[in-house]
This record gives sequence, structure tokens and C-alpha cells, in this order.
Amino acid sequence: MNATIETILNHKSIRKFKEKKLTDQQIETLVKSAQAASTSSYIQAYSIIGVKDEQKKEQLAEIAGGQSYVANNGHFFVFCADLYRHEKIGEWESGDVIPSIESTEKFMVALIDAALAAQNAAVAAESMGLGICYIGGIRNDLYAVSELLNLPERVVPLFGLAVGYPDKETDVKPRLPYRHVYHEDSYQSQEVEMKKELDEYNEIVSSYYKERTNGKRSDSWTGQMAKMLTNRHRMYMKEFVEGKGFNKR
Repeated sequence: MNATIETILNHKSIRKFKEKKLTDQQIETLVKSAQAASTSSYIQAYSIIGVKDEQKKEQLAEIAGGQSYVANNGHFFVFCADLYRHEKIGEWESGDVIPSIESTEKFMVALIDAALAAQNAAVAAESMGLGICYIGGIRNDLYAVSELLNLPERVVPLFGLAVGYPDKETDVKPRLPYRHVYHEDSYQSQEVEMKKELDEYNEIVSSYYKERTNGKRSDSWTGQMAKMLTNRHRMYMKEFVEGKGFNKR
């Protein structure tokens, strides 16, 4: 095992950062690391908004549900699916690009490109001794986020990434069993075996929470998932995405 793999396997979300800002050089290194990620057909269908303005960070923290670490961190990035520049390329190069840009395929390409770029940035940050936390909470109100960040049509904010110097460490959260995630040659969907493995995983997760909270919390993973998925959340997303010119075909 090398240092890179050790960094990846030791990942944990950090939700409390020291009052120390990232330097411009650190920010540039993280963005260039993000850009080094694989991209489908060289399309590079994403943009990254770095938010330094404290008032904007406070507004984003409020949108995200009052998450203080959205405002209090070393730097805050917003990763966006972006086909705005590609629409302009169509105009400049006299190409009929709109049907392609509005397709579900290109929407998926933009999402995947942005996610790959963000994970590169996350690993780079952790390798530098920094901590990170992905922020999906900005999707609570993407209309407000788009207005706040002045995002044009064809640009959809997907998630935030808070980066900074950790002020409080947590333990690595246990993941699903290897055999439950990795399938060889075909998908293994035997319900009895799946239930058995998830029951075992529930015990691990419950023990993790008990230890972390001194017994105040002991919920299972399947219980969390059932509760989360029962609640209808951010159901405006299809309308918003289509309104931005994505996923129409």
C-alpha cells in the first residue's frame, strides 16, 4: 500500500475547520488537480466557483440548512455542470449543438465530469493535510444559488466542497462490505444473502455510532436509508434542470 491509497482509505468528512484560509497557490493546486481528472471525449463539461466573499458563504450556509462549516472553512468550492461554453462554441463554430447539449446523455456527461473533477480535488486536498466535506445541501434551493453566483443558462450547481485545516477529527465511517459492492461477471441479486450481509453491516454501523456518540445514537444503515428515501426531498429538481437547458431530450 502506498501513500496515495492510504490517503484515500483514511477519508473522513471534516465539519469543523481552523480559522485559517487557503492560499491562492493552494487553491490553484486543487483546481489544477481537479482539471487533471478524466473527462468524457475531452468535453470538460464543468466549472468550479470559488467563494471567498464571507456574506455569500453565509448565505450558502443558510441555504444548505444552517451548516456552519459552509461558511467557516479555508475555502469553499461549488462544482457545476457546465455546457454554457459549449453552446457558445456552437455559435462561434457554426454548429447545431443544441439538440446534443439538451440530451440526457450530455447531462450525464456533465454530471460525471464534475464529480470526477471534485474527487480529484478532494484527494489532492487530503494529501496536503487538509480536510474536506462535500455539501449537497446547496441543492435545497438551486434557484437561490444560481442567482447568488450569477450562473447563466446551461450551468447547474451540483454540490459544494468545503476545504480547510481540520480542527476536529472523526473516525473513518464504515462502508458497505466489499462483497456486497463488487460483483464479478454479473450482478448478484440473491435477496437472502443481501439481507444477511446488510444485517451484519447494520451491526457495524450501529456500533460505530454508539462509540462516536457515547451511546446517544445507535441507528442502523438500512434504517437511515429507509427514513431518508421515504421523505420526498428536493422534488423541484427536474423542473430546475430542464429550466437550465439540460436533460430535455
